Amino acid sequence: MNSHTGYLCLKVTKSQMVTLAFFPADEVIRKRLLIDGDGAGDDRRINLLVKSFIKWCNSGSQEEGYSQYQRMLSTLSQCEFSMGKTLLVYDMNLREMENYEKIYKEIECSIAGAHEKIAECKKQILQAKRIRKNRQEYDALAKVIQHHPDRHETLKELEALGKELEHLSHIKESVEDKLELRRKQFHVLLSTIHELQQTLENDEKLSEVEDAQEASMETDPKP
Repeated sequence: MNSHTGYLCLKVTKSQMVTLAFFPADEVIRKRLLIDGDGAGDDRRINLLVKSFIKWCNSGSQEEGYSQYQRMLSTLSQCEFSMGKTLLVYDMNLREMENYEKIYKEIECSIAGAHEKIAECKKQILQAKRIRKNRQEYDALAKVIQHHPDRHETLKELEALGKELEHLSHIKESVEDKLELRRKQFHVLLSTIHELQQTLENDEKLSEVEDAQEASMETDPKP
């Protein structure tokens, strides 16, 4: 590690440089593309770093090697920056996940509370329906009661009817007494008529007998 630049200094032997020189760069790029896919370009920077390293290993002059060295440091800086950004994004994603879990728990609590409120509302609706039904029945009874007089007036009417009934009872007793008297008088009258008729019949018979005797006396010759 270079203490002045903060970047990693690559030291390779001559045999390693030869090996890297014959390492197929296209194969590295293909593998990196397969790994990175539609990434943020980090793998492309690594590929550039590998190419720069290969060029640096195969550089002929010191200036060209220094130029490739600077390019590698720049690429490493970009990779470190990208990695730092990725770490920040990762940390942000972790915090977001924690936040989402918290929100999910809050939503679950809200859903449970909503279910409880729904159940309570259902109970209130049933109670309201029961109260409404009772009120409708009370209104119907009140309408029926309004068509009838109140208790005070009913008692007055009953008292008046009782007095009238008592008066009619007295009238009935008086009429029955008169009727009984008339019945007795009629019975006496019938008895008197019967006796008078008997007397008349007796008188008529007696008169007939007397007439017969007179006629007999008239028809008989004198001695």
